Amino acid sequence: MGFSVLIKRVDKLRSSEVSKLVKKRIKEFKRLRSASDDLLFSELCFCLLTANFNAEKTIKIQNEIEKGFLNLSEKQLSKKLKKLGHRFPNARAKYVVEARKHLRGLAKVLKSFKNDEQRREWLVKNVKGLGLKEASHFLRNVGYENVAIVDFHIIDLLVKHGLIEKPKALSKKKYLEVEELLKKISSETKLSLGELDLYLWFMETGKVLK
Repeated sequence: MGFSVLIKRVDKLRSSEVSKLVKKRIKEFKRLRSASDDLLFSELCFCLLTANFNAEKTIKIQNEIEKGFLNLSEKQLSKKLKKLGHRFPNARAKYVVEARKHLRGLAKVLKSFKNDEQRREWLVKNVKGLGLKEASHFLRNVGYENVAIVDFHIIDLLVKHGLIEKPKALSKKKYLEVEELLKKISSETKLSLGELDLYLWFMETGKVLK
């Protein structure tokens, strides 16, 4: 289908009601950029939980647990996640509890870097359970829009348009290659990578989530 076809599809969505949903969501993300450490940590936990799991279900779990991310023991959190239907309750509870060491001062740390690539690098290195995708997802959800969230929805869409071949595995090298392609689409459409992701996700799922 090609590069130009995908650009046209994005432009068409930008002229539709979907653009209102995208703009609303981006505003919500940008507000979180100056939020408290507690709110940032809740979003970090969302991204830890959504890895290899359903985003909509994770949103419900996040809303249900709320401040439990801050104070439940690993065992209590694991039990709660299991009850709420998470696929990996034990591993994710462990990641959340381990991530608490970065809770205080998280906003300050994020603001200390020059760019989103540096922020992502720090997150991947320091927060167990966050890979490139999850770290990019977290950054976008708290108002940092200049890294790409390369998940299977995005991969499938790019494959359908003949822009990449479906990778057997998403190595760091392959992730960054796909991100470079998304940067070209971002530049052509004059959208941030964060905005672009919401439009592409809508093409694949019919939804604008987070």
